[in-house]
Amino acid sequence: MSVSIFDRAQASARFIREQLAGEVDVAVVLGSGLGAFAETLDDKIIIPYEEIPDFARSTVEGHSGRLVIGKLPSMPHNIAVMQGRFHYYEGYSLDEVTLPIRTFGAMGVRKLILTNAAGGINQNFKAGDFMLISDHINLMLISPLRGRHDHRFGDRFPDMTEVYSREYRQLAQEVAAEMGIQLHAGIYLSLQGPNYETPAEIRMMRVLGGDAVGMSTVPEAIVAKQMGMKILGISLITNTAAGIQEGQINHEEVMEMGRRVSKEFCELLRRISGRLS
Repeated sequence: MSVSIFDRAQASARFIREQLAGEVDVAVVLGSGLGAFAETLDDKIIIPYEEIPDFARSTVEGHSGRLVIGKLPSMPHNIAVMQGRFHYYEGYSLDEVTLPIRTFGAMGVRKLILTNAAGGINQNFKAGDFMLISDHINLMLISPLRGRHDHRFGDRFPDMTEVYSREYRQLAQEVAAEMGIQLHAGIYLSLQGPNYETPAEIRMMRVLGGDAVGMSTVPEAIVAKQMGMKILGISLITNTAAGIQEGQINHEEVMEMGRRVSKEFCELLRRISGRLS
């Protein structure tokens, strides 16, 4: 008999708790090229994904494949940081992609920050900008809630009116203003990938109201919302999307932009996480 996703999440949560002293208050998922934030934690405990029961493996450059748990000076409790995530395009099921979020929920975490590297659809965005996710459009055309329902995770039909917490978005804008950086707000579109989009697809997405596009985040957000977590989403605009400017798009460009804004991004996350705690 196969083990349920609920039981798998509970087993992963138990394993992680055994490594810790204290509770985890905030969880953060870091996107491509954004892993440096995890290195800023104090009293770090580093757990490779392959050691955590049922966790998948990160196979994409820029995703270190480690869970880093530690503290920030302003936080009384631990923060758990995923240095890299799992993607549907890697061949994993959405159950596997979202198991870490289910695990955080089993650990009692109710505050979640999701980050990603994204292509800018909005023509007012430029590479290096940050975008606060105000809403999303699921162009992956599949839901992580599909299949047998387990009521222990929450409602079968969870409301998606406010996936990304209005309160958290306001807090993030206040922090950005204090730092003197611009934090755009916009709608994130998620596709299966791994190929980048065509110019025609980008034109369609602009008509749909999209501001940025990527290949992650949405399945995690849906699962977190079902479980009652409050979510903040932040995209780093690593490049302009296909057809907006001349030139081709490549993963090295995404990684390089992550390195260029690393210091600013880490400080933004540090301040926001401290306020959430």
